[in-house]
Amino acid sequence: MNYANIKEYDIADGPGVRVSLFVSGCRHHCKGCFNAETWDFDFGKLYTKETQDKIIELLDSPYIQGFTLLGGEPFEPENQSELVGLLRRIRKTYPEKDIWCYTGYLYDVDLPEGGRVHTEVTEEMLSYIDVLVDGEFVETKKDITLKFRGSSNQRVLRLENGKVVERLYHS
Repeated sequence: MNYANIKEYDIADGPGVRVSLFVSGCRHHCKGCFNAETWDFDFGKLYTKETQDKIIELLDSPYIQGFTLLGGEPFEPENQSELVGLLRRIRKTYPEKDIWCYTGYLYDVDLPEGGRVHTEVTEEMLSYIDVLVDGEFVETKKDITLKFRGSSNQRVLRLENGKVVERLYHS
């Protein structure tokens, strides 16, 4: 798996100050995507154990509220097998920090068993995520007043144990 960027101090992709990982590889190709270079699975740098160690170290500051995973597309099957280990380690090391994830796939269509990107680790990945922002970016529904999402079709879902318990920021 490759990644495009690690933001050490991200204040745009979730509440508070966060560490964010932008993975490479995305099949959505949303018109107007702000990060189109990450569509290429080979873009950026190779994700290694050292990369994971760096993320864990960056999260160690008390002012870091949590971690955000985005891309590219974290739930592309090729990325899930690597990312589940990172999320597992973050949850174990920092149980008090929240984990956000952005995906163009729909939680209730593409991610459940039988869904087009469900793998043997999808449910485990979801079990570590506190907030999932789902749905492709739709340029004609772009709204810069929305909190933590780019277009009005996207949902901000609070998860517990991988299940939706609340929809946040409806309007």
